[in-house]
Amino acid sequence: MSEQSVRRTGGASSRRDFLKTSAAAVSVAGLPIGQSAHAAGSDVLKVGLIGCGGRGTGAAKNALDADPHLELTALADVFADRVERSLKLLGKEFADRVKVPPERQFAGLDGYQQLIASDVDVVLLATPPAFRPQHMRAAVEAGKHVFAEKSFATDGTAQRSMLESVELAKKKGLAIRSGLCFRFHPPHQEAFQRIHDGAIGDVLSIYVVRIGGGWGRYGLLEATGGRRPEGQSDLEWQLRNWYNFFWLSGGYMMDLGLHQVDEIAWIQREVPPVSCVASGGRQIPEYGNIYDHYDATYEYANGVLAVFKIRGWSGCHGEFRLEIVGTRGRCSLSWSGASIRGATEWEYKGRPRAMHQIEHDELFKAIRAGSPPNDGEVMLKSNQMALMARESAHTGERVTWEMAVNSQQKLMPAELDWKMKLDVAPVPIPGVTKFV
Repeated sequence: MSEQSVRRTGGASSRRDFLKTSAAAVSVAGLPIGQSAHAAGSDVLKVGLIGCGGRGTGAAKNALDADPHLELTALADVFADRVERSLKLLGKEFADRVKVPPERQFAGLDGYQQLIASDVDVVLLATPPAFRPQHMRAAVEAGKHVFAEKSFATDGTAQRSMLESVELAKKKGLAIRSGLCFRFHPPHQEAFQRIHDGAIGDVLSIYVVRIGGGWGRYGLLEATGGRRPEGQSDLEWQLRNWYNFFWLSGGYMMDLGLHQVDEIAWIQREVPPVSCVASGGRQIPEYGNIYDHYDATYEYANGVLAVFKIRGWSGCHGEFRLEIVGTRGRCSLSWSGASIRGATEWEYKGRPRAMHQIEHDELFKAIRAGSPPNDGEVMLKSNQMALMARESAHTGERVTWEMAVNSQQKLMPAELDWKMKLDVAPVPIPGVTKFV
């Protein structure tokens, strides 16, 4: 597996300049120049994927499905076998547009640097979240458009780094599309717009629950009983089972839970809560150090209380439900439907398209039109809310928005080396673990 970076081609600058052209520029046909080139097939967007696991490979597929004039030209992951597997899967379906020769297959801890230095226009970030701030900064500084899978920062220090990258992306006119896919779920979009338009009056309370089985699906160590293969270093063992370690994944609240925290933020028009009180714990065996359930209550300045419950236990009752109660009615949402009862009666009638696909469709359409979107501020407010809940549960404290914004927590080791000693941090204990 080659780890050499690719030399830039002469056409890269002209293509990048083309994509940055103002949407006001008009072609002879009267269309925005990006749309004209897209329609004619005369310009190709080159995409690179950093993080070749299941979600990363899925994101690359979504990107290829979104734009017929897009090519996947580079792959990077800390593990060569994951690069090879992703390339094989994507190559079967998109043989003519997956153009990743050996010299653009990057493995190792520095693989992301080599991919970003290659001739790509858009970077898909889908590694474990601990690496998101570092990779985001490198991509933005290099002038690349970014799709960033959630979560976005696993602690307060990383959160501030991401905010800086978002501001830099704004100044450079670069796209940042977040992986908060419920923002592109048609039932949610229509229901929340109706709520914002006053269909249920003033919002009084929000109840969100996401409880289900399948912990083994996420707790990868369960399959081996927590045993480490012989000869595997501390770092490789934790990276290959990244979900189970707080420093890498941020935990259950920051992964699946972030979607539903984002729903609360969306309903509340991105106004941050005053405080959060949460609890949680772990019922799974000794694998890793993350919690497998949380229960959080956010309190807003206007008196709204938002309650969120999440757990991942096999063999138990499962439920996905969102209830928003207002002064004039109530809105209910599930995976596929939405309804409003009260002064206004409404039910979602459409057949929702896949939200993971819509977010990429709209991203590449906007880049082509010369109006790249920046989801940065919205996604990081939701990320901050999830961090509030996680740290309240871990410490047993009432965590205010100001506390969360100023948190000095830093989970990521300063440097990583394959031979380093990397002990597993203790499981947080409320009342003992301190807020940092």
